[in-house]
Amino acid sequence: MIHRQILACLFLLTLIPLSAKAVPPPSPAGGNYLALDGVDDYAVLDFQTFGILLPEGTDEFTVEAWIYPTTRPADDIHAMFLSQQVRMDVVNDAHSGFEDIRKNIDWQKGDVFLRIQAHFTIKEKLVKTPYRAVALSPNQWHHIVLQSNGYHTTTIVNDFAHILPQSTTLAHDLSSFKRPKDFTLGGFGEKIGSTSHEHFWGAFAGYIDEVRISTVARYDVGKDGFTPRRKFENDAKTVALWHFDEPGGTGKFSDASGNAHHLVGKNGAKTGIPLTVKAKAK
Repeated sequence: MIHRQILACLFLLTLIPLSAKAVPPPSPAGGNYLALDGVDDYAVLDFQTFGILLPEGTDEFTVEAWIYPTTRPADDIHAMFLSQQVRMDVVNDAHSGFEDIRKNIDWQKGDVFLRIQAHFTIKEKLVKTPYRAVALSPNQWHHIVLQSNGYHTTTIVNDFAHILPQSTTLAHDLSSFKRPKDFTLGGFGEKIGSTSHEHFWGAFAGYIDEVRISTVARYDVGKDGFTPRRKFENDAKTVALWHFDEPGGTGKFSDASGNAHHLVGKNGAKTGIPLTVKAKAK
């Protein structure tokens, strides 16, 4: 009997190297996460029901998430991983129109380029904040933040911050949007033509975890070290917070803020099956 158990253990050990690449990565926050195939799945808050998340006049806010891109988007796709008043997407490193950007940032072949923009209104016209493209290595977790403190607007990627010397008052009227007005994670379930008519807003392939929307600037950019070492916390300034800690295969995601912004997975969007490894400082 003992010999049989030993042989069974040895057999299982031989399978581990063969299947290691198929095992999803543990989240830096611990627990589970949203898994997206990059085809047409996404998570959504219906605009007709929930409207916008941040109200009229909001000029102090933080929108943040952990992301793990696994696949470079096609040449004509802006792969959306968060969209509404703030837009976050990635494109591949050969994306047309990024020739000048590739000359001026540190990147390596196979990276994806991150773009983050907020929408605001000038003379009743919806416009976007400028963005600074950042290279991200695939198959790694990255902490992504856009925040405004009423004076400056800051993009944070992992432990690096880029500050624009102006605040952003987020747009609340999205009637002129050229894409769905819903709050979404992972795209819109279909390719949507962009305003340039040369590219499309499309699906994101990878994992998303710990998404938090707040009515306060969370990070002191005058200090070093922005990357969270634990789950995001809920407080009075939290508008929405998704931990995605539901069991693997779940397609509905609870809002931990207490504001009932419960996301719904579409086209197969669901929580992954994480490794049973505890994160540091969980």
